[in-house]
Amino acid sequence: MRIRTRLLILILAILVPTFSAATLAVGYVYLEERRAQENSVKEAVRAFALLVDNELEIKEGILRALASSPSLARGDLEEFYRHAKVLAPTPDTSIILTEPDGRQLLNTRVPLGSPLPARRASNIAELMETRGADRTLVSDLFKSPLGGQHDFVVQVPVRIDGRIRHFLNMGVTAASLQQLMAEQRFPAEWVAAIIDRQGKIVARSRDAEQYRGRSVSSAALRQFAAGSEGAFKGRNMAGTPARGFFSTVPDAGWRVLVSIPQSELQRVPVHAATYLAGIMAALLVLSVVLTRRFGRRAIGPIEYLGRSAEDLGEGREVAYAPQEIVEIDVVARRMAEASERIRRAQAELEQRVAEAVTASEQAQAAMMRSQKMETLGRLTGGITHEFNNLLQTLTTALQLAALTSNQPKVQSLIDTCKRTVSRATALTGQLGSFGRLQDAKLSTVAPAEQLRNSLQLIRNVLRQGIELELSCEDDLWPVTVDPLQFDLALLNLGINARDAMPEGGRLAVSARNCALEPTVGRGGGDYVLVTVTDTGTGMAPEVLARALDPFFTTKEPGKGSGLGLAQAYAFATQSQGSLVLSSTPGQGTRVELYLPRSILPLSPLPGRSAQLEEMHASGRILFVEDDALVREAVTRGLEEAGFEVLVAPDGERALAMIEAGLDIDVAFSDIVMPGKISGIDLAGILRDRRPGLPVVLATGYTDQRATMPGVQVLAKPYEIGQLVELLDGLSRQA
Repeated sequence: MRIRTRLLILILAILVPTFSAATLAVGYVYLEERRAQENSVKEAVRAFALLVDNELEIKEGILRALASSPSLARGDLEEFYRHAKVLAPTPDTSIILTEPDGRQLLNTRVPLGSPLPARRASNIAELMETRGADRTLVSDLFKSPLGGQHDFVVQVPVRIDGRIRHFLNMGVTAASLQQLMAEQRFPAEWVAAIIDRQGKIVARSRDAEQYRGRSVSSAALRQFAAGSEGAFKGRNMAGTPARGFFSTVPDAGWRVLVSIPQSELQRVPVHAATYLAGIMAALLVLSVVLTRRFGRRAIGPIEYLGRSAEDLGEGREVAYAPQEIVEIDVVARRMAEASERIRRAQAELEQRVAEAVTASEQAQAAMMRSQKMETLGRLTGGITHEFNNLLQTLTTALQLAALTSNQPKVQSLIDTCKRTVSRATALTGQLGSFGRLQDAKLSTVAPAEQLRNSLQLIRNVLRQGIELELSCEDDLWPVTVDPLQFDLALLNLGINARDAMPEGGRLAVSARNCALEPTVGRGGGDYVLVTVTDTGTGMAPEVLARALDPFFTTKEPGKGSGLGLAQAYAFATQSQGSLVLSSTPGQGTRVELYLPRSILPLSPLPGRSAQLEEMHASGRILFVEDDALVREAVTRGLEEAGFEVLVAPDGERALAMIEAGLDIDVAFSDIVMPGKISGIDLAGILRDRRPGLPVVLATGYTDQRATMPGVQVLAKPYEIGQLVELLDGLSRQA
């Protein structure tokens, strides 16, 4: 016997007696549908109560965030007022700070310093007495003394040093809850309302302005007092027979009430019962046809496919089991294969999303840090330029003063001044670490030798009990860096390590060659990796995230500037490399400096410049300098050495002198000057109009790059003897 025949017999055996009981079934469905409808309404009311509670919790969360504001802890009400104005969620919301006695300190609805009410208008004080002051409280509806509208208040305590010092209130207009009411999309026949503890209407789905502030019926109040949720019969405010469903908003103690006309409640069950009766009648007629049409299919395999489809839709693995029906087995096998492919694709997608999010966060952090460094660099660059001009004047003047005096005491004072200027030059060089890299200060050095020279600097700042180790691979590649900034970066890392090891520990410095693939923070290629590792206290994740920001420090005031790691990061970035910082609390910190391999030969070690009195130079020098003090001092030094010096205060004047036929042996110009022609521009013009004319440029600090062939660059402040030696050599070659 075929399965469809079996199904036909089975259905007839069931439907015939079932049809006889259709009347009972219709009545039962009517009752069940009505009960189900009431349960559905109760669930909707309960969900609405939770939404109201969630809305109040959002406001509580804002207040909790404001309560932990550092400006409030410091007592800076002006900064806190600005912060509160920004965080007030809507224009209908106000942030109020009160003393424990209820006196208002500020209210964002009025300007800071405006007269404020002397006491609370809400019933928060009564709630504090009954429920306690150390918890979040929600007041009942009241009229605001400032705006005159119906408001309610959410209050949280503000603890400072473990004690309640203030109360932070959010005054919210009752009308703001109308948006929440509208989002529920209750049927037009339903009337929903939010009611406070006193039975006053806070918000209503219909005619809200007319009914806001009015009390619900005494019958409703009795029902509210009897339980946290329920249903009751009565008449609504329009006098229509209705059934009310209510639920309590957690914590706040408010109620939400939905009133549905009795006729509306009866309509759905009657419709369902009528519909069921029609279906029962149609089933008897269609049973044979439907059984013959669909009897060919087996129930079991269909249910199996249904379960497999559900597993596939929810991302679970589909297990294949043969059903002995060819078509169903084919589909089931393909669903199992599709399940496996989906799982693999989902895992791959999750991995790619995680990698993309990580890369995006790293790129954003690098961009923000780069912007901070660029801003700081512009500030320090201008300061560095001006200081280097002043130091150049002092350097030259002191050398000239040494020529004019033979008194030992005066010479001693001049030597002291020279040492002071050298120290100021080093300090000014530290400022330059946050600006653009200066070509005049670059040198191609051997990293191992540079590290050995820096080791004594680091050892001098370490305390007793800290072991210092240096490990360098053989045949390290050369790097092109600013040696002073390299030493300063290592010194700053050593100081940070020292402060992280108050009880002693180990500081290890190592260097090795490495080849890297390109990443978000650096390009690929050959690098020299300098690693500085300590066994100190380490950094927490939130501190590590900001450790490279300028001026960020966890040290006590006066014990740290917050520029140590920032300078090391700036040095690595200036050198076309990168800095990677990693730290684990309790285990220590690791700093990796990646410096790109240089293809240039090692720079010669600086030699001793000849003394000015020992020199006998000759030649005509065009000296272009906008700073009058530098111009006067350097001109005097060049003339003392034997040069004929022609002076121009800016690039335009120098160009005019050249075009007038001025015959010179060497042009010596500052880079940064007022006007349209800088020193670099002047060098380019002279290269075109006077090929072969030697050009020397001097810079205290500049954003421009002087990379023209044949143009030499001196960094201010320079020794006058070094300048004379350079200019004399170029003059003799011309």
